[in-house]
Amino acid sequence: MDLTVFFNNFPPEIATFIISMLPISELRGAIPVAIGIYHLNPIEAYFLAVIGNIIPVIFILKYIEPVSKYLMSKCEFFNKFFIYLFEHTRKKHNGKFEKWGALALITFVAIPLPITGGWSGALAAFVFGIPFKKAFPLISLGVMIAGVIVTGLSLGVLKI
Repeated sequence: MDLTVFFNNFPPEIATFIISMLPISELRGAIPVAIGIYHLNPIEAYFLAVIGNIIPVIFILKYIEPVSKYLMSKCEFFNKFFIYLFEHTRKKHNGKFEKWGALALITFVAIPLPITGGWSGALAAFVFGIPFKKAFPLISLGVMIAGVIVTGLSLGVLKI
């Protein structure tokens, strides 16, 4: 299905919100579309995209642990996969997270590059065992910073 046809069925505000909820585009895709294609007010585009990007984070942080535990208990493949993922990732990156702490998670989410953002930040928080009460505000702050950066880039205020 052509996504432009799909999103043309929604008002620009709803389309912006939905695009920002998607794991690949997140607000990095939603804000430029909202400003450049839908001609939304940049402040409105920012808030719609930030809120839309934060909503999946809540569900990821709340439900990924019970889902992974369930899959690990029911399927040997998932058990081996998650054990490998946790050990490999913690071994490779734990020093950075220990050294930089909260700033590492905020920065990881705030830098608007592929494979960074709210979704990846929530997954990183899960892998590193950061509890919801600590992870959610840090990821939210990172999403807000990323929104400011992307909005500035979209308006030409910031240049790469």
